[in-house]
Amino acid sequence: MQNPTVTLEEDVAATQQVLDQLDGPTLLVGHSYGGVVITESGTHDKVAGLVYIAAFAPDQGESVSTLIADPPPGAPVPPILPPQDGFLFLDRDKFAASFAADVSQDLASFMADAQTPWGLDALNGTVTQPAWKNKPSWYLVATDDRMIPPPAQRAMAERAGSTVAEAPGSHAIYVSQPAAVADLITEAARSLQSSLILEAATSSN
Repeated sequence: MQNPTVTLEEDVAATQQVLDQLDGPTLLVGHSYGGVVITESGTHDKVAGLVYIAAFAPDQGESVSTLIADPPPGAPVPPILPPQDGFLFLDRDKFAASFAADVSQDLASFMADAQTPWGLDALNGTVTQPAWKNKPSWYLVATDDRMIPPPAQRAMAERAGSTVAEAPGSHAIYVSQPAAVADLITEAARSLQSSLILEAATSSN
């Protein structure tokens, strides 16, 4: 799913539109702000589980804006620039150190230049009904993340009751450690498949 990233409501609607077209149980995977999107859209009846990759996992009434407010002393602060025409970007000069410290310099520069504009209404969009309260979830903590501090990731994962894995990596762990990301998604899919098979067998008896 490519989120429009203008408002949370539009991103959820776009995700649910795709879900409507699918035939069977679906595993939603979200990175960073994508965690907010899967938390809100994961209540869809075709969603069987959620995978958070160094992502926000908000509770009811929370948004990215509330989750990053008042960071503890010494915690890294994302280099978000002041809004430009209602959209946010990360400071290109600080992008690599904050977002992609463990990828090549050329790739980090490309990622900085290729940023998708992030709407203020997406940043401030609040979750109404967290899917993780009723759906199983998994969480990959990026232990070298300087966008979402690892302690905050662990706290959100614990609150959601997620199955947790950890790997050394920056916020761009999906680029620098793709095997760790794929392994957790595979683990989640296999677990859900086993649960669905058991459920089907139980209901047929």
